[in-house]
Amino acid sequence: MTLLVTGAAQVLTLAGPVPRRGSALLDPGVITNGAVLLDGERIAAVGPRRSVERLARTRRARILDVGGRVVLPGLVDAHTHLVFPASRVEEYEQRIEGAGYEEIAARGGGILSTVRRLRRTPAAALEQRARYWLERFLAHGTTTVEAKTGYGLNGPAELKILRVLRRLARTQPVEIVPTFLGAHVTPPEYRGRSNQYIAWLCREMIPRVGSGRWAEFCDVFCDRGAFTVSQARRLLAAGRAHGLTPRLHAEQFAHTGAAALAVELGAASADHLECVQPADIERLARSHVVCTLLPGASFFLQQRFAPARRLLDAGAVVALATDFNPGTSPTVSLPMILSLACTAMRMRPAEAIAAVTINAAYSLRRAERLGSLEPGKQADLAVFDVADYREIPYYFGVDLCWLTIKRGRIVYARQPHQL
Repeated sequence: MTLLVTGAAQVLTLAGPVPRRGSALLDPGVITNGAVLLDGERIAAVGPRRSVERLARTRRARILDVGGRVVLPGLVDAHTHLVFPASRVEEYEQRIEGAGYEEIAARGGGILSTVRRLRRTPAAALEQRARYWLERFLAHGTTTVEAKTGYGLNGPAELKILRVLRRLARTQPVEIVPTFLGAHVTPPEYRGRSNQYIAWLCREMIPRVGSGRWAEFCDVFCDRGAFTVSQARRLLAAGRAHGLTPRLHAEQFAHTGAAALAVELGAASADHLECVQPADIERLARSHVVCTLLPGASFFLQQRFAPARRLLDAGAVVALATDFNPGTSPTVSLPMILSLACTAMRMRPAEAIAAVTINAAYSLRRAERLGSLEPGKQADLAVFDVADYREIPYYFGVDLCWLTIKRGRIVYARQPHQL
């Protein structure tokens, strides 16, 4: 249908350079008293209310008056671990009592505890749980999520996750971007033989994932206690040879050189970066690698936050994401991530909004149709119950998403709408 979204106090277009960096981040393209005309799955027009309402094609449009709220592009979450079988709430309690991330892993918890559960959980149960969380993403204004494997760590379980992601992509509205993270950690079967595990992934899994188009990206956890730079380089080169674009978990717990590797490989993103060094910041700022920062994990683990201000001031491309997962960041709320980014990492609200819209879309190779409100782009919108976009991060922990539109269709509304 043709839908006129009108009566907005502000429409944030995010139109302009892609990706956003430097001073361009400070202009979110605000249109006061704005409107957006949707024609089917695409945006037909964006502008001041009077200008858009005078267009001939608006005569046949259904009207959605948002009553002085803020309209912005549907949020893009560029780093999640969507498919998992259960929470790890017992570790949450251990952490409160003083146990650290690596201590919990040494006790048999951590990633491998989720791996054990996932391997024995039927695909239907995994799908049902992920579907529940996708509905929660929509309720927070998120219309696109990147979703990683990595809780299977063997052929059958990794493919089970990929099949779940494919079914979900076909049967519910959130757009899912699949990433193969077979190199999350070394599985129990290969304990002490991580090189052999990497060789198996390169020989068996990556060709299968690539040929079946099961994923678009290949990721690796390159950090202390996971995989080395040389192992990551080998794996990501194999992924690229089979059509999988590189991404990296980089510099979360220790400085390993993973950020430099991301620049060397021209990776789509280097994620985390809590332990990034000044020389890395300079390299990243000169590159097109997106620095995807995950303040939810820093908050939940009570560890250092990534140096967002230094990255931004150097000219790096910065995105934000939830890192939604059961062990270190159990949140689906990008608005809460905006609050953490602004308060704990000194990002300005305009910078943070760009980081969860156009820059996040760029990191997923989708900026040509997502991440901004421009004619011809996909009609993905989020409407927030505020009069000024800066209030979205200001009211931390408050659910302010009023309505979410994906491909021109209302997929979440806090209250019923008669169109």
